[in-house]
Amino acid sequence: MNELRVALFTGNYNHIRDGVSLTLNRLVSYLESQNIPVLVFGPSIKNPPIDHCGELVVTPSIPMLVPGRTEYRIATHFPGWAKKRLEEFNPTLIHIATPDGLGSGAMKWGKKHDVPVVASYHTHFLSYAGYYAAFLMPIFLPAKWHMKSFYKKAIETYVPSQSMIDELEEIGLQSNMKIWARGIDLERFNPKKRDMEWRRSVGLKDDEIVVSFVSRLVWEKELRTYIKAVKNVQAIHPNVRALIVGDGPALDETKELLPDAHYTGFAKGEDLARAYASSDIFMFPSHTETFGNVTLEAMASGLPCVVADAIGSKSLVEDGENGFWAKPKNEDDFTEKLKKIVENDELRTAMGKKSREFAMNYQWESINGGLVENYKSVIKNYSGS
Repeated sequence: MNELRVALFTGNYNHIRDGVSLTLNRLVSYLESQNIPVLVFGPSIKNPPIDHCGELVVTPSIPMLVPGRTEYRIATHFPGWAKKRLEEFNPTLIHIATPDGLGSGAMKWGKKHDVPVVASYHTHFLSYAGYYAAFLMPIFLPAKWHMKSFYKKAIETYVPSQSMIDELEEIGLQSNMKIWARGIDLERFNPKKRDMEWRRSVGLKDDEIVVSFVSRLVWEKELRTYIKAVKNVQAIHPNVRALIVGDGPALDETKELLPDAHYTGFAKGEDLARAYASSDIFMFPSHTETFGNVTLEAMASGLPCVVADAIGSKSLVEDGENGFWAKPKNEDDFTEKLKKIVENDELRTAMGKKSREFAMNYQWESINGGLVENYKSVIKNYSGS
């Protein structure tokens, strides 16, 4: 049977608005637009922030017991009543997005019922250990072993970038990995959304060079490196201003460390697009990304980008072309790279134009269309587990 019927298992779908949830919702929307049946299994909460796409079968979960991350949930297992719903759906392909208890149960179900299983890698969990050492270090080695074992069982694993593939191979994760990049809404994120009146209304002057940071405000996004680099450049160029878009547990301390920044709070849609386009430079020091959705949004908005020389963002930014790479966790290097762009108007303009040009290569329809072709190839060539 070559008909494509997809069962998607994920730890993030509608209970928190993050890159994983938005990417998977967009995938489900695309599958449905192509008349491909899809059923989603994952955790949820009362009054979730995302009006999700498709049918979601809500499975048992518990809060993640890590300080500042309790809004995330861990799907604990794949219960019998959910398995019955899956059997009724009769999938021809299982796609697992999270290697949690639910994902492990789905993997076993697929093997038992001779249904091909693929996986995708969204969150580089192992890179978080240094930020939450007291909580994660005791389980680091077991988690690493589990992930190696889990992804080895998948027929294919879809990874956002070549740099992420290289990183996973370096730590010994063996799987048939293929790139499933992320796309961008080029109409929404657009240099045309630049709004000088909005800038003035929030106290950003016309002659100020605005350096934006867009993310959930948690320390593993390397907020401290951003803060220190901006302050270092401000000491030389007082016309540099910080624009911080997002909310999270690090907000109050960030305001103490960088009181003269403008804080928008959480933003989405047109408000988010306007904030990007009304900036002059985007800086994102995080080195825990698997892709860098915010970097792509900044590029589409026509901004030069200063990012960590690490997996994710550096697959999008070409060093010296549309921005610079800086050494991870190195405030001096980030300071130097930011300073170069601040001090050269022509360079800033040229890099911004290059960013927009590069972003044109990341259109959702072709990216998700490529994933569907991978799905079909897996089903066609499947010979049983």
